[in-house]
Amino acid sequence: MPEQGSLTFVLGGARSGKSRHAETLVSACPAPWAYIATAQAFDDEMRERIGLHRERRDGRWHTVEAPLDLADAIGRVPDGQALLVDCLTLWLTNVMLAEQDVEAACENLATVLAKPHGQWFVVSNEVGLGIVPDNRLGRNFRDAAGRLNQMVASKADAVLFMVAGLPMKVK
Repeated sequence: MPEQGSLTFVLGGARSGKSRHAETLVSACPAPWAYIATAQAFDDEMRERIGLHRERRDGRWHTVEAPLDLADAIGRVPDGQALLVDCLTLWLTNVMLAEQDVEAACENLATVLAKPHGQWFVVSNEVGLGIVPDNRLGRNFRDAAGRLNQMVASKADAVLFMVAGLPMKVK
């Protein structure tokens, strides 16, 4: 492992295999592993999705829920511990719905991610490949997600793009 760690960014569309692939990458590192979850269960369907993700993780994972304070949660991960953040687009949704300063929150997060102190893996959705959303909030989200993904990718040592469960090396 490099002295200051490394950052691997895993992008892809819905159901592309991003999370599962990132979990596999983390599990190749020495346990225990940190998992920072950003999802919030606002309905039964989301509770079910979160439950399925939890079922895949055994006792070697230490889970922290950080729907808003993601940069702080990352900063509390012990030096040298492998980390998985899943996912940035859910976090961004939470930030926007909480009416926080999106630009400042994204810049703060990118600053923290630029200095990994372990093997860090971050998952995000690529939302810019589909249609242009028909409403302002959707367009603002798509644009903010694109900017956030660009910021994180520029800081990452490796970037993988998932297609149909297959990783494509981008960087």
